[in-house]
Amino acid sequence: MLHWVHMIVTIDTGGTKTLVSSFSTRGKISESVKFPTPLDPHEYVKQLKEVVRAHYQPEDVQVIVVAIPGVIDNGIVKWCGNLPWVNVDLGKKLKDLLPGVPLFIENDAKLGALGETRSLPTLPVSSLYVTISTGIGGGLVVDGKLDHGLRFSEIGHIPLEFDGKVCIWESFASGHAIVATYKQFARDIKSKRVWRQIADRMSRGFLVVIPTIQPDIIIIGGSVGTYFERYGEYLRDALIEHLPAHIACPKIVQAQHPEEAVIYGCYYYGKDYLTDKKARG
Repeated sequence: MLHWVHMIVTIDTGGTKTLVSSFSTRGKISESVKFPTPLDPHEYVKQLKEVVRAHYQPEDVQVIVVAIPGVIDNGIVKWCGNLPWVNVDLGKKLKDLLPGVPLFIENDAKLGALGETRSLPTLPVSSLYVTISTGIGGGLVVDGKLDHGLRFSEIGHIPLEFDGKVCIWESFASGHAIVATYKQFARDIKSKRVWRQIADRMSRGFLVVIPTIQPDIIIIGGSVGTYFERYGEYLRDALIEHLPAHIACPKIVQAQHPEEAVIYGCYYYGKDYLTDKKARG
């Protein structure tokens, strides 16, 4: 049982595992607890309550932030990409996770965007975070805050023409698509020719998003983001070649915390809530 006072509890729910962590309000992270994410949302709620209540007391926690890999509307999980959850009122089911402690539920990629943007040495006006893993997700951060005008956006589901047919971006540029096409995981691909092809696939979605949003910086995370040095230059070249002359290619960087971006985003989300609450008196 942890005994920090004024903790922020962060929960990163993934398609295969759930990571429960906590931060002091000064940003110090504790040890994490992992458990396999159940496919049944009722079982997920049961296991999450068991884990959280075993490690935290309500009087020590100020806020809980839960990340979910899907479309969230007022605590309702409308749809998940890698979990069979449809119209699950998770906000209601988790309301008493720790009785009396405020709880927020947000899309994981958008929280990853917040975590990575706030970790930059200089805060940009706008940043686009794109996570490329099993699928593709992303979020836009403006002036250090999530852009809630795009709260339902699913960047990986942009329809594009590729290989003679219209299909969504992640169907041909995600980690799953890489394995399906090249019969190798990204970590095992060393061929420059193959990485140039993968960069071309990635560029198709960015060529739609960049003129639309025109972010100051693009941050690439996720498991494929880990290998940014293998394709980053090819991706920049493809974007510069095909973007209209009057639209500059944004700075493109690798995520600083590819595996922890979401829990850091949960922390910053919770911290902002506490700061706003204090300002309101």
